Amino acid sequence: MKKLTIIFLLFLGLTSISSVAQELSPERKQAIDSLALEKVRDLSKYISIIGSKETPWSEANRVIDRAEELFMQGSEMGVSSLTKQEINYYTVRKYFERLMRLNYNKVDIEWYNIEYVSDLQQQPDGTYVGVITIFQKFKGYDAEGRLIYQDTTKKDITVYVKRKETQIGGRLIGFWDVLLGDIRVKETAK
Repeated sequence: MKKLTIIFLLFLGLTSISSVAQELSPERKQAIDSLALEKVRDLSKYISIIGSKETPWSEANRVIDRAEELFMQGSEMGVSSLTKQEINYYTVRKYFERLMRLNYNKVDIEWYNIEYVSDLQQQPDGTYVGVITIFQKFKGYDAEGRLIYQDTTKKDITVYVKRKETQIGGRLIGFWDVLLGDIRVKETAK
């Protein structure tokens, strides 16, 4: 019901995307912020499901398809480790496929402290861009259930808010869509 209310608020009063530089009302901005945070929370759940060794292969692939729908095309996700200096970036699909194949018997991934660190800023094309920061706790276990690797990573997620149109009952309706962009690693610690 919450998601339906947010989507309804995004549709309110929107009729056309002819005006590129439309300002967001405080109410609409709040609805968009809520939707963006909800999409990040959804991504967190998807990552836990995909990374879990208990998830059947076919289910993990279905969840990957759902997770990809949250992102702008061409987005990348960063991967870091305490054992390596460099940060590697992979396309969203490749990131999830690698996550499924991690060489641990059990993986726990938890996201916390999910919050906006930069307010939405309007770009020349009318798109709004913001950044949400999350902390990710990763734990990998061996066959005996012993913790063999653990880290905490701070990540910045770029959020894009774009005007789009859809046809409902023969009428073109404008709305704001929220998509996730690159996920950049800011720091990794023990």
